[in-house]
Amino acid sequence: MESALKEVRDGVSVLDLDPTSAVGGGVEDVYGEDAATEDQLVTPWTFSVASGYSLLRDPQYNKGLAFTEKERDAHYLRGLLPPATSTQQLQEKKLMHNIRQYQVPLQKYMALTELQERNERLFYKLLIDNVEELLPIVYTPTVGEACQKYGSIFRRPQGLYISLKEKGRILEVLKNWPERTIQVIVVTDGERILGLGDLGCQGMGIPVGKLALYTALGGVRPSACLPITIDVGTNNEQLLKDEFYIGLRQKRATGKEYAELLHEFMGAVKQNYGEKFEDFANHNAFELLAKYRNTHLVFNDDIQGTAAVVLAGVVAALKLIGGTLSEHKFLFLGAGEAGTGIAELIALEISKKTNVPVEETRKKIWLVDSKGLIVSSRKESLQNFKKPWAHEHEPVKDLIDAVKAIKPTVLIGTSGIGKTFTKEVIEALASFNEKPLILALSNPTSQSECTAEEAYTWTKGRAIFASGSPFDPFEYDGKVYIPGQSNNAYIFPGFGLGLVISGAIRVHDDMLLAASEALAGQVSKENFDKGLIYPPFSKIRKISAEIAANVAAKAYELGVATRLPRPENLVKYAESCMYSPLYRSYR
Repeated sequence: MESALKEVRDGVSVLDLDPTSAVGGGVEDVYGEDAATEDQLVTPWTFSVASGYSLLRDPQYNKGLAFTEKERDAHYLRGLLPPATSTQQLQEKKLMHNIRQYQVPLQKYMALTELQERNERLFYKLLIDNVEELLPIVYTPTVGEACQKYGSIFRRPQGLYISLKEKGRILEVLKNWPERTIQVIVVTDGERILGLGDLGCQGMGIPVGKLALYTALGGVRPSACLPITIDVGTNNEQLLKDEFYIGLRQKRATGKEYAELLHEFMGAVKQNYGEKFEDFANHNAFELLAKYRNTHLVFNDDIQGTAAVVLAGVVAALKLIGGTLSEHKFLFLGAGEAGTGIAELIALEISKKTNVPVEETRKKIWLVDSKGLIVSSRKESLQNFKKPWAHEHEPVKDLIDAVKAIKPTVLIGTSGIGKTFTKEVIEALASFNEKPLILALSNPTSQSECTAEEAYTWTKGRAIFASGSPFDPFEYDGKVYIPGQSNNAYIFPGFGLGLVISGAIRVHDDMLLAASEALAGQVSKENFDKGLIYPPFSKIRKISAEIAANVAAKAYELGVATRLPRPENLVKYAESCMYSPLYRSYR
């Protein structure tokens, strides 16, 4: 062993030094770290046995004061912990009390991150039991601020960072990740984070936050989750000048250089892990889906997840506003990935229900972008993904004129620009709808097209409203209105679980429709009576199991499932596969 440890530089090994000569080195300074001078090389030797001090430092197994007397004896923990023993319930109570003392959401985010790095099961127990309170901290809107300040609050790396420096060696980098059994990967290149723009390498907050939800809400094991950031630079000047920025300090790579890195990454993932579910949180999502959806198990939450959760809200809202989906007219403000993705899924659902070709059902859906209503006279100048939505109509410049001309029953905002559903727009919508459905989906709260208060006030309490970010209940004319939140977290955890339990090898649009229908079916009469078009998040694990079962059933039906034979009761099977955060007893 000594020969292996002899790291020689200029003919001197740290092992040749006198161990007693180092200040604080002591006689037992076997590896010579303390004795080495700054310019000498040392070997970072570690050994890991899940007992004693190392057990307390392992977040996967650490239970803190909840180690029993027997476990403390068996695992050499005597003296390393105070004498008191606790329960997981008591630990949860204490931590929630501490977290509630913080006034600033980012402080709560940092406290939860620290807990996740220290005691994994307790972190998930907290998140599952207090999901409605902690979801806005772990994910939107607080995760947006966390990404903006990620360099300043960065303490320990979570996930894998793959940059242009690793080009040609990505498979090697993937092998550095300690877990071999991976089921869900969330990838971002940080170019567009929650409407906050290009955050480069600091976009890692999104994969980390999303995977916490895949586990807490969908029951995917934490060890089977892998967050990845692909760093190709950033065009954010502020970050490039920030001394605490943690990514590559260069302009964002595009074109061939970007495509080659991504192609190598996709191949390396398949080679290292096999057919795994990859959730792309990428700006280039349309191109990526088009390129890889037939060869890899890929999903884009911005496009497909958003579409599925909005379709579920619209389908559920029919119980309140009346009529069938095909009888309604839709107007979107925003014709990017999210807007066109939602529009396409609504058109597919109408087509499926009415047996009318999707080319026809698209005509019930109109989109407004920065240049006005998308109409056929603009077709030549439109991006490819907007062209299917260019219908026959005279040009219309702004939203208010589009509302008056189209007379929609459903108004959906995916523009990423706040305050665009003005009083004039909402009042015009309410003038020809008894119960207008208004979905202001842009995140974070400051970018929402309108607030819940504005929607209810300007429609005199008649609106059915949901938003992308949470709004507090609002009282109007003696009645309390509870705004719904069209949060992708309703869909993607259960969707991911459904793909995992069925062993699906591809994502099909019919699976997204199945997920939407399952979510819409979970809204109870009690929820409808409050004006809600989404079920409460407190029941999210049950909802996720239903979504997973529906998605898995569709995978088996389409012949893309590989876990055979098919379980008889898919809901029960999904529930049995879900990760439990309760402490385990150790031998």
